[in-house]
Amino acid sequence: MNMNPFVTSGYVSPEYFCDRKNETEQLLRDIQGRSHTVMISPRRMGKTGLIQHCFYQDVIRENFYSVFIDIYATLCLDDFIYMFGNEICKQLRTKNALDIFARIVKSLKLDIGIDENGFLTASFGLGDIKDANRTWDELFNYIAKADKSCVIAIDEFQQISRYPEKNVEALLRTYIQHCNNATFIFAGSQRHLLQNMFASASKPFYHSANIVSLKPIDKGVYTDFVQEKFSQAGKNITESQIAKVYDSFEGHTWYLQSVFYLLYYMSQPDCTEEMIEQAIDRRIMDNEDVYSSLLYSLPEKQQKLLKAIAMEGTAVQIQSAAFIKKYSLASASSVQSATNKLLDKDLITQDSGSYAVNDRFFGMWLQRANGLVR
Repeated sequence: MNMNPFVTSGYVSPEYFCDRKNETEQLLRDIQGRSHTVMISPRRMGKTGLIQHCFYQDVIRENFYSVFIDIYATLCLDDFIYMFGNEICKQLRTKNALDIFARIVKSLKLDIGIDENGFLTASFGLGDIKDANRTWDELFNYIAKADKSCVIAIDEFQQISRYPEKNVEALLRTYIQHCNNATFIFAGSQRHLLQNMFASASKPFYHSANIVSLKPIDKGVYTDFVQEKFSQAGKNITESQIAKVYDSFEGHTWYLQSVFYLLYYMSQPDCTEEMIEQAIDRRIMDNEDVYSSLLYSLPEKQQKLLKAIAMEGTAVQIQSAAFIKKYSLASASSVQSATNKLLDKDLITQDSGSYAVNDRFFGMWLQRANGLVR
């Protein structure tokens, strides 16, 4: 059976990866030039896919050890070290490599095993971290002595600013600054936090990495990609139909892929306007219970502001008298407080003074719940 070409999770191969040629070239250039990179974009714009696409390239696979961790769910420094160390362990495929790791990282007790392909595996538990600072020091010592350079990508990097431990940013910055055998990619979706971390003169990571904003894939390029995949399966979809989906989500990669994933199956062989509406409705309704629970778990002021932003699509001047009056909000100060809470909960995004609901399907659900049909 042929695989659906519209991948919505993980990275498969270049065949299923659309464009990002310029971004790939820039990232590969920075990795080889030992220049750290900050990659900022809304969630699900394709940061992870781009990083994994770069890791797939021969120049990286042959010359670097590549490590990717997503720390969105981590709550403290021990969580970070646990995830970071175990991902490094996944690179250890020989007894010699494991022996070297064990000699350097003495504070951890490794669980050694064999995977389904016959390779040695090593891992450790969260409870095995007895002295975080010592383990941290040993892991970076191992990276420094690795027989190949390392490229280490940390997704949702802004999460470290929420750890309860003090001076985590300064600690990590010190280790990275003195690690000459690794290049780091710091990726994240909360622009206001990352910009504060890397563009504020008072912060440890100030001017320590190139800042790159990941934009939507060009509409024409993405249109060609969709039509090619449909054509290869004997299916038909028009440029205007692709444009309708693209414009509905402003080129936001994951949402496009998610809708075209359904349309690929639904088109027999032609895609219709009705199918597009059905596919979008399906994606929204699949999560209706989750959206409803999420909305009503919020305090009233946050609910009202979230609905107001959703109704605008992209909201600006949300503390203005006109916006407050239009949506019957309490005051500019209460809007500011609710905004900060929604940003912290990652329910909205902020970009150059404009705000939008982070989850586009959630935003559409809120619009429909408030009587706006588009």
